[in-house]
Amino acid sequence: MKILVHKHQMEYDGSQLASLWALRHFNLQGDSIVTFRGPCRVELDALVDIRDRLDHAPIYSPDMLHFIVEHFDLDLEKTVYRQRLLMAIIKDLVGEVAAISLRRLGDDLYFGNRKLSVSIATLTPVSTMIHAGINVTTAGVPVPAVGLAELGLDEDSIWSFAQRVSCGYAEEIRSSAQARCKVRGVP
Repeated sequence: MKILVHKHQMEYDGSQLASLWALRHFNLQGDSIVTFRGPCRVELDALVDIRDRLDHAPIYSPDMLHFIVEHFDLDLEKTVYRQRLLMAIIKDLVGEVAAISLRRLGDDLYFGNRKLSVSIATLTPVSTMIHAGINVTTAGVPVPAVGLAELGLDEDSIWSFAQRVSCGYAEEIRSSAQARCKVRGVP
């Protein structure tokens, strides 16, 4: 699995959930996780989550750390499990770095009743994709929210956190694939 922590600011608008995005933008071919930082603004017509669209709930954050994952298989259920694994890794690392306890409900992370994250898993014609966005700051967010800055992560620690999440996720995927290859079948 290829890893890229892209330290140039980019806005997330939902268009990144398109097959071969990492190849087209960063020349990363194959399974990948790309991290970048920037605002998040997903209008209703770009929402992948139909429940959010029906609820007229566009997504906005002034500053997020974004993770875009692409796997070249077409199993959406497996990708939802991978999404939850990614969120569990993020939860554990935020807890470790900030010395706090977060709560994970499905694919969402909370500090008390304030939301830290957004996330979605989806299917493209040739792959499955995950977006996870973690608030860095929260001015103007339309729901009670918390960000990494408020939790004590400074600029340098945000990038090292991004690298640790990406490497941790890639290692979980690698070691899971290896775990399949060491057991014998049973009758």
